[in-house]
Amino acid sequence: MTTPTPRGAASRALLLRAAAEELTGSGRVEVAAVARRAGVSVGLPYRYFGSRTGLLIAVVESFYERLAAACVLREYDDPAWAERESRRVRDWVGFLYAEPLAPMILGGLVGEGEVAAFRTRRLAGIVELGARNIAGAQRTGEVPAGGDAELLAAATLAGASAMVAVALARTPRPPAEEVAAQVWAFIRGAMNLPGAASGEDAHRAPDS
Repeated sequence: MTTPTPRGAASRALLLRAAAEELTGSGRVEVAAVARRAGVSVGLPYRYFGSRTGLLIAVVESFYERLAAACVLREYDDPAWAERESRRVRDWVGFLYAEPLAPMILGGLVGEGEVAAFRTRRLAGIVELGARNIAGAQRTGEVPAGGDAELLAAATLAGASAMVAVALARTPRPPAEEVAAQVWAFIRGAMNLPGAASGEDAHRAPDS
């Protein structure tokens, strides 16, 4: 794969920003509108992304790369698994609250066909990472053994995403800290962590 030049990387980033702005503003992406917003020729998006679908996939990919850097792949130094993961939940909710594309991507409203298939693959990757994480905590006894780690990862990702999607659609939005606390309470219950049955932490910030 050819390494992009600094100018090429800058042009690609400019087009991705313009496409994201078009998507959040109008709910759709048309190549000509993206080019106008970016102040470039109509042919330039095709040069970097090949097609409208390629551009949409790149927008979704950029979203998940930022999400990964913000929390999914982040290493936390807290000694206990629950402490690390409660911080990850807080950072995850914080990222989604600050990300204009989050309502559309969480709702599956960005593209169809190849774009949807790409998003499905990215989510499968997150589930795989989550399953490894949970399985490791099961081996150390920090998460009760017996549950299928992959199913738990899929369920908690889907449930937590649905919770945040609902929160993002509200006007006004509930505070991110409250949403993160309730998402963490849901995950504690799904994992059957100590204290989950009594609902403790349901109304506290995840890192408290």
